[in-house]
Amino acid sequence: MISLRIRQRGQALVALGGAAVVLATLARPAHAATHPSGELAQRLQQTMAGLDFGDVNDTTPPGSAQARAIAAQPETESGRPKNAPALKAAAGTTIHQQPQVDVTVIELDKKGRPVSSGTVLMSPKYKNGVVVPVDKNLRTTAVRYRLWDDTQWDANGGQGTIDTVPGRENAPIDYMEPYPASIIKLTVGFGIMQLVDKGVIKLSDTYAYTPTKPSDRCEGATTRTIGEYFDRMITISDNGATCSLIKVMHEHGGVDWLNQQFRDLGLDMLQLKGTDPANGDWSPQVTMSSLDTAKLLMLLNGVSGTAWTAPNGKPVTSDILSRSAREYFLKELGDQGWNNVLSTTNYCGYTYPTQGMPQRISQRWIGPDGTVTVNQDPTDGKYLYPVQPCQDAAQVTFAHKTGLTAVAAGDAGIVHSLPGQAKRDYIIVAFSNLGWRYQDTNRPNPGVQPAVNRTEKFAKLGRAMDQYEAQR
Repeated sequence: MISLRIRQRGQALVALGGAAVVLATLARPAHAATHPSGELAQRLQQTMAGLDFGDVNDTTPPGSAQARAIAAQPETESGRPKNAPALKAAAGTTIHQQPQVDVTVIELDKKGRPVSSGTVLMSPKYKNGVVVPVDKNLRTTAVRYRLWDDTQWDANGGQGTIDTVPGRENAPIDYMEPYPASIIKLTVGFGIMQLVDKGVIKLSDTYAYTPTKPSDRCEGATTRTIGEYFDRMITISDNGATCSLIKVMHEHGGVDWLNQQFRDLGLDMLQLKGTDPANGDWSPQVTMSSLDTAKLLMLLNGVSGTAWTAPNGKPVTSDILSRSAREYFLKELGDQGWNNVLSTTNYCGYTYPTQGMPQRISQRWIGPDGTVTVNQDPTDGKYLYPVQPCQDAAQVTFAHKTGLTAVAAGDAGIVHSLPGQAKRDYIIVAFSNLGWRYQDTNRPNPGVQPAVNRTEKFAKLGRAMDQYEAQR
């Protein structure tokens, strides 16, 4: 079993099932104890390596006219923008290098405290996955995180050039973190709920969003309550609602304050940077890592006592948000409409994609005919078959947030077992660059079944890790 315990001697690389895995011997603070992550990290790495993430077609190969056209499209959560060029797998080629995939799993005890964790990074440099060493505070200094850049990933072997966390120049793992897409909305929600806790705003407040600059991603002037914007941001991943809430944060000095708070908490990779106070739009400068996102979710889930100790020596607890704020946030995450990455209950009855995590979804999206409708987009948002068979077979709840663009796909959430099911309580977060630009080689002909604009490999990952946790 690979352990995160420090070894004074030995090789930095060992063979594991034909895969090279970097041990935790690479780096850790000299004063910090390691976290008990070996078995979980090993299983996560083996699972990811076995999924063969490189077996996908690139429908817009680098340098192609179609790639340039796709790059010019605004980001949209539902998948392919209506005015984007049609994607045909037959016209694509196999992805030219190993994708970027960043996954963390944190196991929790009955009081929400972490008992083990595993973080694995995959890239052209780490084709079979590298295990990230963490200390007793679930923190790592062993990764030199780089800012995501589509062009650099395509043309520079997946190597980024802009550091996102200072002082990591000598870190043994060099990794360009995938763009988080709409999972960034977790950080916006966290900031908004803190403003609510401070009494600066109320969820019942009516807010007139009046942008002073146009934006492809944001919408025009709207008036809703803060709670309505929040609900739309989390449950249907509405970009316009997110812009509105970011603008609210700017108007109360909340964005810079939030970024500083993340640094103080030791969540270095949670960065809501480059947002525009004129309209609330965000930029490619926003960053998240699976590890720091999982820790944020751990706070939302609720931890008895100290969750971890911050770099400044102060204890970090779930009291950073009030109980009512956390419960509201968790309810919104539980009402997530896009159950189609690590969990695929929306696709119940389809032959493809495969069944992911056995999640019971919110009744909110299920119509009288038993099918799910999140929006009316036939390519992704209106599903064909009744989901009750999957609801009846469900074993867990999954309060989560998904993200999807042409070059980003991910999912991040909290898993709890349903009554009578094998006990599991854990957090799972996955980021990748495998957005709707990429398609599985086994994807059915869209003429036979409506197109699925993401790989099913994450559904397989969610299923495999949930089965592992159920057996623990």
